[in-house]
Amino acid sequence: MIACLGAFAVVAVLTPLLTRLMGRRVFAILALLPAAVFVLLLTWLPGVLAGEPVVESVPWIPALDIALSFRVDALALLLALIVTGIGALVLLYCMHYFADDEPALGRFAALLLAFAGVMFGLVTADDVFILFTFWEATSVLSYLLIGHYTGRKESRGAALQALTVTTLGGLAMLVGLVLLVAAGGTSSLSELVANPVDGVAGAWGIALVLVGAISKSALVPFHFWLPAAMAAPTPVSAYLHAAAMVKAGVYLVARLAPGYADLTVWHPIVITLGVLTMLVGGWRALRQYDLKLLLAYGTVSQLGFLVLVTGFGTRDAALAGVALLVAHALFKAALFLVVGIVDHAAGTRDWRKLSGLGRRMPVITVIAIVAAASMAGVPPLFGFVAKEAVFAAFLDAVAQGDQWAWIALVGAVLGSVLTVAYTVRFVWGAFATKADAAPTPLHGEGRAIIAAPGLLAAASLVFAFAVPLVEPLLAAYADELPGPHEFHLALWHGLAPALAVSAAVFTFGALLVWGRQRVARLQASITPVLDSARGYLGVVSVVDRLAAAVTTAIQHRGLPGYLAIIVAVFIGGLGVASVMNTTWPDGVRLWDYPAQPFLALVMAVAGIAAATVRQRLTAVLLVGVTGYGLVLLFGMSGAPDLALTQALVETVVVVVFVLVLRRLPQRIAQRNPPVHKLARGIIGALAGVVMAVIGLVAIGARIQPTIADGLPALALEAHGKNIVNVMLVDIRAWDTLGEISVLVAVATGVASLIFVSGRTGGAPRLEDLGDDVEPVDRRERLRPVPEPASSIRAPRTSLANTEGETDAAADAAGTRQTWLLAGRTLSPRNRSILIEVLVRLLFHPAIVVSVFLLFAGHNAPGGGFAGGLLAGLALVARYLAGGRYELGEAAPVDAGRLLGTGLLLAAGTAAAPLLFGGAPLESAWFETDVPVLGTLSIGTSTLFDLGVYLVVVGLVLDILRALGGEVDRQEEQAGDETGELDGDVDDLEQGEGPEIAERPEHVDAELETPLTGAGRAGETRT
Repeated sequence: MIACLGAFAVVAVLTPLLTRLMGRRVFAILALLPAAVFVLLLTWLPGVLAGEPVVESVPWIPALDIALSFRVDALALLLALIVTGIGALVLLYCMHYFADDEPALGRFAALLLAFAGVMFGLVTADDVFILFTFWEATSVLSYLLIGHYTGRKESRGAALQALTVTTLGGLAMLVGLVLLVAAGGTSSLSELVANPVDGVAGAWGIALVLVGAISKSALVPFHFWLPAAMAAPTPVSAYLHAAAMVKAGVYLVARLAPGYADLTVWHPIVITLGVLTMLVGGWRALRQYDLKLLLAYGTVSQLGFLVLVTGFGTRDAALAGVALLVAHALFKAALFLVVGIVDHAAGTRDWRKLSGLGRRMPVITVIAIVAAASMAGVPPLFGFVAKEAVFAAFLDAVAQGDQWAWIALVGAVLGSVLTVAYTVRFVWGAFATKADAAPTPLHGEGRAIIAAPGLLAAASLVFAFAVPLVEPLLAAYADELPGPHEFHLALWHGLAPALAVSAAVFTFGALLVWGRQRVARLQASITPVLDSARGYLGVVSVVDRLAAAVTTAIQHRGLPGYLAIIVAVFIGGLGVASVMNTTWPDGVRLWDYPAQPFLALVMAVAGIAAATVRQRLTAVLLVGVTGYGLVLLFGMSGAPDLALTQALVETVVVVVFVLVLRRLPQRIAQRNPPVHKLARGIIGALAGVVMAVIGLVAIGARIQPTIADGLPALALEAHGKNIVNVMLVDIRAWDTLGEISVLVAVATGVASLIFVSGRTGGAPRLEDLGDDVEPVDRRERLRPVPEPASSIRAPRTSLANTEGETDAAADAAGTRQTWLLAGRTLSPRNRSILIEVLVRLLFHPAIVVSVFLLFAGHNAPGGGFAGGLLAGLALVARYLAGGRYELGEAAPVDAGRLLGTGLLLAAGTAAAPLLFGGAPLESAWFETDVPVLGTLSIGTSTLFDLGVYLVVVGLVLDILRALGGEVDRQEEQAGDETGELDGDVDDLEQGEGPEIAERPEHVDAELETPLTGAGRAGETRT
C-alpha cells in the first residue's frame, strides 16, 4: 500500500512533463496506474474474505504513537476498488473529453491522479491522524480541481466555498479524533472501533467526527457547496462528486457504525440529517434545468440516503448501505460522464434547449436510461437490488419496534419518490423530442468517449444478475454489525413487503411526473425559510465587514498608530503580568567585564539619537551602531559564532536600508512633522522598561538546572565541536527549517512588491544590452581592458552622487581600465577605480572563505548562515561597484531557483530518514581517513547546512535584484520617460559626458505624497 501511494505521488509529479510530450494522450498512460492498483486489490480479495486484512505499518512519530499505518479489510477494499476502478475509467474519459489546447492540462492531470492516490490512502489508513492528513489533502486537491478554470469567477468562488466548508468540518473532526485518541489510548482506527470510547469523551468525540463527515458528504446544512462545485470540469464532477471525495464522509460513518451506532448522539445526527438531506436534495432537483445541477442535487439527496442507511446500525441496513454505495458510484458517475458528452455535442446543458438527442445519439441514450433506471431503483438493475434491501431492512426494524426505523422508512420512501420524479425529468429533458423546440444541432463526438460511461452502466446491469459474486465482500463488512445473518441480496425476493413499498414509490413518483406543472407552481410559491447558500454568503460577508472595520479602527492612523497599538498592548499585557510576578532574582550583576557598560552606553546613545535625527541615512547608520555594539558584546562574551553572524547580518541590513532609501526623501517627516512627541516618547520608554523587567523576571524564574551543561555532549554525539552550529542543523533543526522557510517567503514578498510584470530569471547580463555595449570576448573581459569613452553607450545608473562633478573629471574617468566585467555599463561619473580594484581582488577570496565557513562550521565558528551571508556580502560588493549588470555577471542564476533548491535540499534531508525507517531529521555520518587532510567527517547535517547556505545566498541575491537592480531599472525608465535625467546617448558617442542635473524639487514632493495619491501623469502610485 505504501508503495502504491508512492507510485501515485511520483507519477503525479512527473505528469506535467509527460503532458508536454504526449498531450492529452497522457491520460491513457496515467489510467494504467489506478488500473494496476485495482488488479492488485483484487488479488487481496480472497484473504480479506477469509478474515485476514492486509496490514502495513511504519513508525513515524513514536512519541505520539503515530505510525504510517494502513489496513485493508472488507470496507476499505470495497472503497479502494471504487476509487481505483472508476478513477481509471475517468482518466480514460479525459483523453477524449479535453482538447489538445486545454489550458493547464498537465496540472489538471497531475491533480486528478494525485487525488486518486490521496483517496486511496484515506480509505486504507488505519491511524486516525494519517487518515485526517489524507482527509484534508482531498479538500485541497478538490479546491484546485474545482477551480481548474481559473479565469472564471464562478469556478474560483465555488472552489473556495468547497474548501472553506470541508476544511472547517475537518477541523471539528480533528478535535473529535483527538478526544477519542486521548480517551481510548490509541490512534488506531480499527482498535477505536473494536473498543469503543464511551462516556462524555466518546459522545463529544463522535459528534465532532460526524460534523466532519457530513460536511465532506454535503449533508444539510453543508449541502450547498456540492451544487456550486459543478463549475468544475465534468470528469471532476463524475469522480470527486459521485464516486470518490463525497464518499469519504459515508465511508467514515460506515467505518464507525459497528462501534458507535449505539451512542445516544448517533441516531439523532445520522438519521435526522440523512432524511432531511434526502428530501431537500430531491426537492431542489425537481427545479433544475441544467442537467449537471439536476444530477448535483440528486447526488446530495443520494448522499443523505447513503448516510441514513449505512449509519442505521443494523447488519441488514449495513449490507443494504454498502450495496447502495456501489450502485450509486456506478450510476451517478455514468450519468455525469453522459452529461459531459451531451454538453460537448450540443454546446449546452440546459434541457429546455435540447431536443431530439434520443434519436440522434441512440447509444448515449441507452447508456443514460440504464444508469438513470438504476438510480430510480428500476429492476433488473443493481440500484433496484440495493433499494429493495434498504426497504427490507427498515421494515424489519419497524417490526421489532425501533422508533428511529419509522423516521428512516418514511424518509427513504419520500426521498425515493422524489428520486423517481427527477430521474424522469433528467431523461426526458436530455433526450426527448420536444414539440416546441427545434432539433438541437450536434457536433461530432468520437465513439471511444462512450466507453467509460458504457462500462459503468453495464456494470449496473451485470451486478444485479451477479449478486452472489458481489455479496460476499459486502457481507464481510455488514457482519461486523449486530443482527441476524439471514437476509441476502437478491434480484427477486418474491412478493415481499419491500416490493410493495417499491411499487408505491413508482406510483407516487409517476403522479409527481404527471402533475409536474402543479408541482412547479407549488415550488415557485414556497419561499425558502432557510437557504444555506445565502447563509454562507451572509456569514462570509459579515466576517469580511467585521475584519474591514477592525482593520480600519486599528490602522486608520497609519503605521505610527498601528505600532502604537501593538506596543500599548505589549505594555498593558506583559507589563501588568510582570508587576504581579513574585519570582525576582536575588541579586543583579551590573556587568561581567569593564567594557560592557561602556558598550551599553554607546548603544543607548545611538538608539536615542536614531529616534531623534532628521536624516534617514544618519538614522540607519546609528541603528547599525547598536547592531555592531551587539557584535562586540557577543565576541567579548565568548560567542564568536553569534558575533560573526550578527556582524554579517548587520552589514547586509545596512546595505538593504541604503538601497531602499534611494526611493525616499533624505529627511524624515519632511512634509509632515511628527505629532504627539511626548506620548510617543512615553510609550517607547515604557516599552523599554517592560522589556527590561521581563528580562529580570526570566532570570529569576528558573526552577530547573540549565540545559547548557548537556549541550557539549550532544554536540559531540552529533560529530561536531561547535555547539551553536550543531544546535542549528541537528538538535533544533526543525526551527532552522522553519526559519529558512520564512526567508523564502520574505524573498518572495519583497520581489512581488518590486517586480511588476514577473520575477523569473536572474539579474540582467551584458548580452542583454545588445548593441548598447561594444562586444568583448569573454577572455578579454577577465583582465583589465582600456576603455575609450567614445566607444560606450552606457545606461544611466543611480549608484553614485555626481553632483558638482566637472566634465573634465568625467572625461578622465572614461579612460580608466575596466576591472569588473560590467564596468563599461557604468557612467564614467559613477566609477571608482579604488572600489573596482578592491572588489576584483576580494570577491573570490570572500567566496572561498564563505565555503570554508560552511564546511568548517560544524567544528569551528561558521556554518551555513554565516557562509551564506559572507557570500551575499561579496555579491553586494559586486553590485555596489558595478551595478546590476555586474550582479548578473557575478551570479548568472535565478535567485528563485537558489531559494527553492536550498529549501528542497534542507526539507529533503529532513524527510529522507523516513524512507529508511528512521525519524525525521535523524542524522547519519560518513567518516574516513584521508591522507594529508586527516579524518574527514561528512553527515546529513552538512547537506542540511548546505541548503541553509543556498537559501541565504538566494535571499541576498533576490533582494539585490529587487531593491537594487530592479529599482535602478525603474528609475532609469522613469528618467527616460519624463526627461528628469539630463544627457543623451548621442553625447556619449561624441565623447561628451552627460550632465546630471540636481533633482528637481517636485521629485521629492511626489515621493512625499500619500500612498494612495497620484504620482506622475498617467501613473497610479500604490
